[in-house]
Formats: sequence, structure tokens, C-alpha cells
Amino acid sequence: MTNHAAENILSIYERHADAFATRRARTLQEKSWLDKFAQRLEPSATILDIGCGNGQPIAEYFVQRGYTLTGVDGAAAMIGRARTSFPQQRWFHQDMRQLRLEETFDGLLAWDSFFHLNQQDQRAMFPIFAAHSHSGSLLMFTSGPDDGIAMGEFEGEPLFHASLSPGEYRALLSDNGFEVIEVVFEDPDCTGHSVWLSQRG
Repeated sequence: MTNHAAENILSIYERHADAFATRRARTLQEKSWLDKFAQRLEPSATILDIGCGNGQPIAEYFVQRGYTLTGVDGAAAMIGRARTSFPQQRWFHQDMRQLRLEETFDGLLAWDSFFHLNQQDQRAMFPIFAAHSHSGSLLMFTSGPDDGIAMGEFEGEPLFHASLSPGEYRALLSDNGFEVIEVVFEDPDCTGHSVWLSQRG
């Protein structure tokens, strides 16, 4: 059941892109973390939003501040909405697990996206993060608080989430050249998100 749910994530977001646009909070509960990320970037910085969805409200936050943004998502319906809303930015319909853009970015973001992958696929993402970063690049992502699988629900369908242990995330970051700047588990000021902010050495 869980394996099927993990592989069904992109099709869920494809089928329910309209519902997501309606239900996704636009109040930016994530703003404190987005601000921390932005404060460490130069005004001319480039950002790669991995699992960008329809671009609202996360990508929108950075676009409005003048950053050059590239968004990637495996659901074509989501990317289509992002292109319509922000035609001056770059949007790629591509599964993050096969991401090979042959360029690096000043900031990489995987907010509420990377944690939909199964644990094996999450481990395999860290070399992909490294391949799209350079010295000084930021990486921020959300995870669970500890090793395990959690099932949610969206539009009546099971929604898969997984997490590695904090120790394993730290090891994967270190092995791929990133140093942890800050991590908060189940942040009460960010709707209970567990957030990692790191930087490439």
C-alpha cells in the first residue's frame, strides 16, 4: 500500500491541481524560514525550486523579491499553472529524481516536496542537490521529525510522506558538502514543519 502511494504522488497532484490551487494556504506561514533563506542570498541570486507545484505562494515570494527562479515539478498541470502565473521565470516539467540541468544555483529549495519521496529516493537526492549547487549555495528542505512513514490525505486519496532520521540527514548533507546552519523540528511558528537550512562549503 505504501509503495503504491509513494509512486502515486505525481498523479495525485496532476489530477487535483485545481483543488490544490484552491486549498493551498496563501498566508505564507512559512515566511520566517523563507526570510532566513532570502537574507543569505545576494539580490542577483538564482534559485532552484524543486517540487515547485503551481508556484504559489513559495516561488511567488522569491519572484516578487526580484530573484531569478527556476522551478521543477513532475506534475504537468502544476507546471502549466506556474508558467501562466509567472511567464518570465523558467519552469521545467521533470521528476526531481531525474533532475540533470547541468547548471548550479545560489539557492536550492525543496519545501513540502522532497518529503513525498520514499526513503531510498530521498537518499539519492543529495548527490542531485550537490550537482546543482556550488560553494556557498544554500539548501533548504522540509522533512519529518524522525525516521518513518506518515500517510496523509488529499481529495480522498492517500498522500505519502517519509523521513529519514535527523542523524542520517546530517550525514547525507555532510557527505555531499553541506553544513547545517539551522534545523528546527515541528516548528510551532511554522505550522509544525521540520525545516533544514544548510550551505555548501
